[in-house]
Amino acid sequence: MADTSYMARKSVADIVASAEGGEHHLSKSLGALSITAMGIGAIIGAGIFVLTGTAAAHYAGPSIILSFVLGGIACAFVGLCYSELAAMLPVCGSSYTYTYATLGELFAWIIGWDLILEYAMGAATVAVGWSGYIVSLLHNVGINIPPTMAAAPGTTVTLADGSTVAGVVNLPAIFIIALLTIMLVLGTKESARLNNIMVAIKLTVVLAFIVIGAFFVHPANWHPFIPQNTGQFGNFGASGILRGSAVVFFAFIGFDAVSTAAQEARKPQIDMPIGILGSLVICTVLYIAVAGVLTGLVPYAELNVPDPIAKGVDVIGVTWFSVLIKIGALTGLTTVILVLLYGQSRIFFTMSQDGLLPHLFARVHPRLQTPHLSQTMIGAIVAIVAAFTPIDVLGEMVSIGTLFAFILVCGAVIYLRRSDAGASRPFRAPGVPVIPILGILFCLLLMAGLPLVTWVRLFVWLVIGLIIYGSYGRNHSRLRHPERAPD
Repeated sequence: MADTSYMARKSVADIVASAEGGEHHLSKSLGALSITAMGIGAIIGAGIFVLTGTAAAHYAGPSIILSFVLGGIACAFVGLCYSELAAMLPVCGSSYTYTYATLGELFAWIIGWDLILEYAMGAATVAVGWSGYIVSLLHNVGINIPPTMAAAPGTTVTLADGSTVAGVVNLPAIFIIALLTIMLVLGTKESARLNNIMVAIKLTVVLAFIVIGAFFVHPANWHPFIPQNTGQFGNFGASGILRGSAVVFFAFIGFDAVSTAAQEARKPQIDMPIGILGSLVICTVLYIAVAGVLTGLVPYAELNVPDPIAKGVDVIGVTWFSVLIKIGALTGLTTVILVLLYGQSRIFFTMSQDGLLPHLFARVHPRLQTPHLSQTMIGAIVAIVAAFTPIDVLGEMVSIGTLFAFILVCGAVIYLRRSDAGASRPFRAPGVPVIPILGILFCLLLMAGLPLVTWVRLFVWLVIGLIIYGSYGRNHSRLRHPERAPD
């Protein structure tokens, strides 16, 4: 009988062996370029096209630039840890798998359950943002979607005549999730190719905004660079920079999503570190540049809109460029949804192989070589959530769980350096244990900037997860009950 204690864990050798053997295989079709593009696709999106304006208007003002610097520093430390683990343990599953190899099954379940919330709610949040941009773009070409059909219940939409109506259902959000789910079911390689094209378009538009917008910046909009605190924690001042960083940190979940692709990388020991660190560096630099240009174009108090970049372009006064920006935003948000839906299914895949979720989530289509059942169910749930939940409610449910997962990843590097000192490490994070400890401290700092309600929401979700683990996962665990055949 297998060890039944909550600290039961997989060895590094077992994890690598399970990736190389077994009855289910995912095709190895991704190279370093595709993985880097996947990371850029996930990171550059909601952060630039939606959250930058909100965080500047509510929390940091022009110093949102420093918020991105702070988030980037935290991610740099965490990214080095991810790179070591992704090269050492080239399997899908992200921080879930790394936690399984260190702190044991219970903590692995907690992280896996947490990532289910982060990826699903993240995809739904971005889908709602995508809906806003497509409605605006279609309006520019004379096509008007009824406001009630493009907003969730509880959302108030202001019409052109100043009157307001309540949303009924967000049909554009359902459409984009359904379309991307079908693509992911049809094949990872095909999805990766389309992602590469969309990332190229998105980067072109972002760079164009930076270069052209820089000529129209009004330096007076940057003063005061750090607005005076209003007397409430998180409302401007130093605490506002911290709160802003914690809010926009949602966008940095992208490189965590990249790590879920390890089992489909052609050369994971090389491709994964390049993909993770490369996408992180590129995106952080772009975030800082866009935040600087945007707050120089528009006074920060006017940026509390769902399409802040489009508002910045309107200040420039070039109509064709405004349309181009909206197209770029749509491609940017599309790639984010694509990668988050992809990452969610791969986490389900790994947890199902471990017996913690029903075996149907690990079934791979014999011809397409994708987890079609899992991907379809995830798409359906995310579409329903996006259709009927306001974006502000969705957006509040993401960042803290991501930071929590990052803390455990940093801890995993320290643990494995001692418990599995002789294991092969094609990429070694420098400065261990200093680098992982700095990663943990920076993540804790950002978590401290989030409001109490966010902590409560995370706690409730984790309690639900523990109930499911105690009633199903623990009793079906392949690690605890290796004698049992899959469901």
